[in-house]
Amino acid sequence: MPKKLFRKTPLALLQLMKEKIRLSVAIAGIAFADILMFFQLGMLDALFDGAAKSHQLLQADLVLVNSQFQTLYLVKQFPRERLFQTLAYEQVESVLPIYIGFAQWRNPETQINRNILVWGIDPVNPPFLPTEIKSHQSQLNQLNRILFDQGSRPEYGPMTDSFKQQGNVEIQMNDKTVDLIGLFNIGASFVTDGNVITSDSTFLNLFPDNKPDRISMGLIRLKSGASVEKIQEQLTANLPKDVKVFTPAQLAQNEINYWEAQGIGFVFGLGVMVGFIVGIVIVYQILYADVSDHLPEYATMKAMGYSDGYLLGVLIQASLLLAILGYIPGFFFSIGLYQLGYSATQLPIMMKVSRAVMVLILTIIMCAVSGVIAMNKLRSADPADIF
Repeated sequence: MPKKLFRKTPLALLQLMKEKIRLSVAIAGIAFADILMFFQLGMLDALFDGAAKSHQLLQADLVLVNSQFQTLYLVKQFPRERLFQTLAYEQVESVLPIYIGFAQWRNPETQINRNILVWGIDPVNPPFLPTEIKSHQSQLNQLNRILFDQGSRPEYGPMTDSFKQQGNVEIQMNDKTVDLIGLFNIGASFVTDGNVITSDSTFLNLFPDNKPDRISMGLIRLKSGASVEKIQEQLTANLPKDVKVFTPAQLAQNEINYWEAQGIGFVFGLGVMVGFIVGIVIVYQILYADVSDHLPEYATMKAMGYSDGYLLGVLIQASLLLAILGYIPGFFFSIGLYQLGYSATQLPIMMKVSRAVMVLILTIIMCAVSGVIAMNKLRSADPADIF
């Protein structure tokens, strides 16, 4: 039946093209539903990608965190000695302590304070972004020197432009003067609007209440050929229970799981469902109106011997045509919407192939379901009522 349907005169296309205004309304409605789904899925991915990006940048085989760790942005500290205890294992090559905290950044233009995430590291052995950090290693080793995330939101001030024009820029953080000596790029997220990298000594100067022997995260680098899974099992079994051992990938997934469990993830998922339902309603209304207008013709075709299955095929074909015609403008409009959203928020909102395919499949299902529902009206086409 499908081969026969597509080999004959394209009845579905001709019917859709006959009512151009109705077709335009249908395309606009499907495009709107697609844009809604694209937007919600894009924001959901931006939430997860932004939250997990810094974890994925960590250059380590294993990561040590507090046993109550849930998210990087509410990180709890643990004794630094736990990290150095791992050096007793022959396969452990080196360890890197990291301090993490939120500081008050004062916008030099507006004088308004804003939270910014601060990473306190050893510049000699950077945990991530080795090129950017090592190029400023000697300066970063000096007290009160920082690197600024040029992917941060603009509320921190025009720091990237100021640095490129002037070189070093003086900034107030936690009511202390620091010098901005370089730039890097991690980007903003839903939780933090920007990042700063500094040395561990500068971090402790900015956070005097933070004890040097209490760290936020510990990176463990293993010797070449060592089994990450085996060492992870050994550390988990033998270290005190006040710490947990993750791989960077597991830590990133743990972060994503945390945000999935929050209400914001549910809200975005609900938005996708709403867009899907809206699309079904719009396509159903268009197909129902089309069937109603051509009911005598469908009854005539039944009298000529065409089965309900053939007529259902015509409706499904019309549904698929609407799906493709509506998806194309929705796709390109969503790309522009993503670019606009990134420019306004600096969040990692971008089109992904997987998301484009997912929305296309949802659009086809959405339109096919509408066609099946509209078939109920088609079944009422009785030749006896016409002749």
